[in-house]
This record gives sequence, C-alpha cells and structure tokens, in this order.
Amino acid sequence: MSTTVVQLHIQDDQVVIDNGILQLTLTNPGGNVTGIQYNGIDNLLELRSPINIIGGVWDLNWSEAGSPGTRGAFDTIEGTIFKVIVENDEQVELSFARTWDPHSSPTSKHSPLNIDKRFIMLRGCSGFYSYAIYEHVEDMPAFNLNETRIAFMLSMDKFHYMAIADDKRRSMPLLEDRSPSRSQQLAYPEAVLLVDPVEPEFKGEVDDKYQYSCENKDNQVHGFICFDPPAGFWQITPSNEFRTGGPLKQDLTSHVNPTTLAMFVSAHYGGEDVVIKFGSGEPWKKVFGPVFIYLNSVSDQNDALSLWDNAKEQMRKEVQSWPYSFPASEDFPHADQRGTIRGRLSVLDRYNSNEAIPANGAYVGLALPGVAGSFQKECKGYQFWTRADDQGHFSISKIRAGDYNLYAWVPGFIGDYRYDDAITITTGCSIDMDDLVYEPPRNGPTLWEIGVPDRSAAEFYVPDPDPMYINRLYINRPADKFRQYGLWERYAELYPNEDLVYTIGESDHRKDWFFAQVTRKIGDNAYKATTWRIKFKLDNIDQAAGTYTLHLALASANSSELQVRINDPEANPPHFSSGLIGSDNAIARHGIHGLYWLFSVDIQSAQLMQEDNTIYLTQARDTTPFQGVMYDYIRLEGPPSSSS
Repeated sequence: MSTTVVQLHIQDDQVVIDNGILQLTLTNPGGNVTGIQYNGIDNLLELRSPINIIGGVWDLNWSEAGSPGTRGAFDTIEGTIFKVIVENDEQVELSFARTWDPHSSPTSKHSPLNIDKRFIMLRGCSGFYSYAIYEHVEDMPAFNLNETRIAFMLSMDKFHYMAIADDKRRSMPLLEDRSPSRSQQLAYPEAVLLVDPVEPEFKGEVDDKYQYSCENKDNQVHGFICFDPPAGFWQITPSNEFRTGGPLKQDLTSHVNPTTLAMFVSAHYGGEDVVIKFGSGEPWKKVFGPVFIYLNSVSDQNDALSLWDNAKEQMRKEVQSWPYSFPASEDFPHADQRGTIRGRLSVLDRYNSNEAIPANGAYVGLALPGVAGSFQKECKGYQFWTRADDQGHFSISKIRAGDYNLYAWVPGFIGDYRYDDAITITTGCSIDMDDLVYEPPRNGPTLWEIGVPDRSAAEFYVPDPDPMYINRLYINRPADKFRQYGLWERYAELYPNEDLVYTIGESDHRKDWFFAQVTRKIGDNAYKATTWRIKFKLDNIDQAAGTYTLHLALASANSSELQVRINDPEANPPHFSSGLIGSDNAIARHGIHGLYWLFSVDIQSAQLMQEDNTIYLTQARDTTPFQGVMYDYIRLEGPPSSSS
C-alpha cells in the first residue's frame, strides 16, 4: 500500500487528485470523471462511447409536475462552482455544485434542484468515494424526479468480464455486438438477440441489462475485471439508507457497454408509483451516498478472477465502516450523531395458534411516516432495515435523526405491520421497544391456499426459455430461470386451447400455476385477456355465518385489472375488480416480483354451492404482452364459525 500523501492539482479545465495508488481526473467546474489512472492503465474509463455515458457522471431524469409515466428530460449534472472542501496529506474532498436558476428557460434540461456533488480520496486507499446533496427549496417549482444515479462507462478495450454475485459472473458481449448490423432488437430496445457477434461464443444469446438486476438488500458490490493487466473496477454501496423502495426493490447493476451503476432513485420494478413527486416550494434535502469506487489488481493474470473475492472482502470492510467518519458535509451525520432501536416482533394468527409466535426472519424497518406498507412507495426520505432472528428479536443501528414509522412484514404471513406511534430518533439515542405483535389479515379458518406468502412468484411454475432466446448464464439455474427473456410468450404455448385451470387438492402450484397471468397473443399485434379458473369443493356451506374471504396477494402488477367472479364466468359487473393497477413492468424486465398488492374479497355464502365451485380470475387489460399480474399467494377462508 502506498504511503504517498494525497495531492491535488488544479488546472483551468480539470482537477487531478493523486494518492500514489490511483490518479482521478475531473472536469472543472463540471465535476465529471474523465480519467482514472491505475495499475499501469492510462485510463480505466471510456471517453469514445457512442451512448450518452462518457467516463463517469452523476445524472438524473426528471419531468414537469403532472407528467404521466416515468421518463422525461435527461440531465447530466454539471457543476458550475468548484470548491476545495478538505485538502491535507490524508484526504482531499472536492465540491462541484450547481444552483438552480429561477430565471432559466422552461425548456431547460436542468432540474429544479440545488445539487452539490462531492468526491473524496484518502491516503493509502485504492479507490475514491462520491456522494451528493440534493435540495429543493421554497422558490422551486413542482416537478417529478424519475431517476438519479452515478454511471461509469469503462474502457471497452479492457473490461469484458462482469461479476455481480458468486453465481453471476461471466465474460460479456461487446457494445458493438448490440449494433443493428450484429443484432436483432426484440420486444423492447434493451433486449437484443446477438446474431453476428464479434466473439462467436455469444451467437444466439439474448443481451438485456435487466437480466442482471438485483434486490437492494443484495446489491452491495458489482463491477468488471480486466485481464491485461489484471485489474478490477468495483462499485460498492455500503448502506441502503439512501436508496428507495425498501430492501426488496430491484434495480440495475452492471451490464454490457461495459457500464457499472450506482442507482439511487429509479422507477425500475415499481413504475410511476415510485416516482418522487415534489410540490411547488416543497422543502426537501437528501444525501445520496457516499458510495465507494474500489480498484484492485494482482500480478498474475491467472489470478485475475480472485479480484472478485477481494472486492467482496472490501465491501464487508466498507459496510463495517458505515457511517463513514470522513465526509465533511454537515448533512452527513457521523456515527455518534445517530441512534439505535431494538425490540421483538411476534405474530398472532388466531386460526393457526392461540398464542403469538416469534416473527422469524421478519423484515423490520424505519421509513418516513405513512400507512402500513407505504415504505415500498416511499422515496423522499431515508430507510433503515434489518431482519429479525428466529425469536423475532431485531436491532437497527446507525439511524439518522428524524421522525419515522416502524414497518414490518413477515415471510409466511400476508399483509403489512406498522407500529401505531411515530418514532423519533435523536442523536445518540437507544430505544427499546415493547414486545410488538402483528395480527395479519384473517377472518376465518383456511379452506385452501395456493402458493407461499413471501412477496414473490418464485415458487410457481417458471417455464424453460425458448431455445432461440437464452442467456447462457442462467441455463441449469432453476432459482434464476425467471431472468431468461421471453417467458411471457411460453404461456400461450403451454395453454394453446384454453386458459389455466387449477384444481384444489389435485394440482400442484409448483407445476400447475404459471408464474404470471399474462395476455394471450392472437395475432401479429393483437392480444386477448386471460381467465384462470380455480376449482374446489365445499362440503358444508355455512349459510348462517354468511361471509367467506378470498385473499389475493400479488407480487407484481403491470397496467392490469384483476377481476374476480364466483361460479359465473359471465357476471357483469364482476364480483370484484381491482381497477387499473400497477406499472412495475416486472414481466418484461425478468423480475419475479415488483410491488406488493393485497386484496381481500368478501364472498357471501349464497354465491357458493355445495360440492363443486369455481373462482374465475380475469386479467382484463389486453393491449400489450406485458400486461399481467404475478400472484404471491391466494387463500380462501371460511366464516369465523365455519367447519368446512
């Protein structure tokens, strides 16, 4: 490790930080990364890219208030004011700030935010840190923030091997392979079939950046390896506190180009429900990051793949060091300015047990105050999550001061828990909660159920991909089969003449329940709604008690309308309709879940029949192949006094 002091060189149009291990070059005053010199490589970054990422940039996507959808103007955040925040032998911290101009043109691509981008280099450290403070103040107009991130485009000549997990590592196609002359665009621009790649080994594969998405809770380190000379470029995220949507929110990682991303806000796997919408003059400030860009190397090319293991070890060190002590902004609180909360959560499901049982493996977290489950759509504040142990005990530390609600959900049970009272975290506080008890939705005894309540459709039948459209990384990988392209098209092939029929007591959800209820293609550009049937028997209908309950937990919904009919497929109106719900696009983006939805439908006993009954589930919207729902879990309950 180098003992060289950190040196700063300021020029008219660029700034260079050098600690003897690497040299970082940024534009002045823009603050875009144009050079990373390391391990004998003049520049790890690509400056000749034909796409909109050049080198390393902070950027965002925004739209005017009231705009539909999730896309708007693309804003590469260029600083206009450069400042040296810290400069000594041990550390350099630089600021590249931009203040919104209220007199700017309405057509300006600059979002109405004040933004301060920071870069930090430490002595003896093989990498650098970056974070930013975003602020919306009184004189700023309403707007939508759709996405913000840090993006790095790595040298196309050097970085061809990607790693995002122990079992997700591979050599990658080239950006050139995605060109129209070498590929065929599939159902959307991100997905292409490689028909004439430079390297023949990739011929016949699908390339799609969404195949490499990852849940926030697992998205801690990813990047690329160069073999000549052997060096690694890794994006490490040591905390999820500044990410949006909770621990199961999915987002992009690294992908072909070669590109590596630190995603902070996005509509991926959530849609318009997770777009941040600001009112006129609404006060807001948030720190995104710091994240760590880690560089490593070995002397022997044969050991290059060990750089991944070293990157994981560095990630663990960064996590242990959180919150960092060195960022100079007063908006980033250090460890002694934060608080801790602990407690124990139990579950009382009265039709399963007369006593509360430990909430084994519960996801427990703090997020801005809201209704139960609102954390998955909450994007303006910070979130802090943990998992309870097998006795339901949980502890959350390093929490920023502020007002929160405590939220939880428990695998194996439907619904969401929220502690009734707001919780105020103050500097240095340590809060012990009373024993908490979650009573999940329950009106009567279980008559039958389909699936497992875990907010995912992974336990259902995920088909093999069409051999014409595969990613070889996921072949013979049952747990990740859903990442293959085009699985929505397999439904009509498996059910060519009639829609899915599931018989309680005979069918097996692992083989007989398709993972997504999608539309059926009936022409070149025509689609048809689908109706699935659940057949079941009731021996003793409780006419006196009256009301049965159908719980429908959805793992995903995209421009869908779920209709329920009881024993009458033609009932108009349907017994229940969700209305138009969801825009998470998880079907197209190879996600086994998006946002969680729960509907509880009352069924009067007069609608049911002795012996044979059928519930008809119709997904009624049918203009695209990607409209549909993924079920998490379905349960029919009898009336409270039912013995059916």
